[in-house]
Amino acid sequence: MIFQYMLAPIEDTSDNTLRTLCHRYGADVTFTEMARFDSLARKNASTWRKIEIVDSTPAYVQIVGQDEQKLKRFLSMYQPPEAFLGFNFNLGCPSPALTSHGLGCAMIKRIAKTKKLVQIVKSHGYNCSIKMRLGLNKFEKEKKVYLHLLNAVDADFFVIHSRIASDTYEQPADFSVYPQCVASGRRIIANGDITTQEHVAQLRKMGVQGIMIGRPAVRDPTIFNKLKDLPVPDVEQVIKEYLALAEQFNSRFKYRKNVLKRLGKPVGSIYEHVYG
Repeated sequence: MIFQYMLAPIEDTSDNTLRTLCHRYGADVTFTEMARFDSLARKNASTWRKIEIVDSTPAYVQIVGQDEQKLKRFLSMYQPPEAFLGFNFNLGCPSPALTSHGLGCAMIKRIAKTKKLVQIVKSHGYNCSIKMRLGLNKFEKEKKVYLHLLNAVDADFFVIHSRIASDTYEQPADFSVYPQCVASGRRIIANGDITTQEHVAQLRKMGVQGIMIGRPAVRDPTIFNKLKDLPVPDVEQVIKEYLALAEQFNSRFKYRKNVLKRLGKPVGSIYEHVYG
């Protein structure tokens, strides 16, 4: 299996413009921002726009929800474009707006429900993966609920953001969990605090089959080529390319604002944000 470099799904940020730019500079695959499939089932126009794939940049569509009938309704309407790779379930968002309704990180312990949702997607002929954290809290991490999910759910791959929901981004991601995740026999993608070639080498030695990068890729969309030891242009050229793509894809103002206030800025600057 080829080791893959992935761009994370980032709310109000990873539209087609950023995805295409990151793909141009080494992201093998990309992900749309998270969309609620109950809203998609209701034909909410703004939610459908979140999952648009309008060029040849390969992308997974990330969805979140728990109602099986609404998932089936959405899938019956969906017409995948050529660059569509499959669906990815969000079991990682720590926002109380989701977890208070049993979604995001709160889904990690809902193994039977997650298993059903994945089976529904696969029954429609689509690839299906999961992006998750290590649990909603320290108790879930200590009980290794994430391993129970890995062993029970037949997803194509699992992106493991190695933090719990209550962790801040100042707390380091816990790389030590990856060997045991890999031992499950599942295809594991590492996510969280991956910024150097040394990090990649360390993770590859542990047996993970890919890495996913979110926040650092907004500051530097060329980071994927840098990790591959490939040449990249200067930041001024990258900004020019972003603006040209934003015009091409008619990127909405909030996406341009969220990217441009971070693009080229250092880690820990006033522009640092708490998305994953």
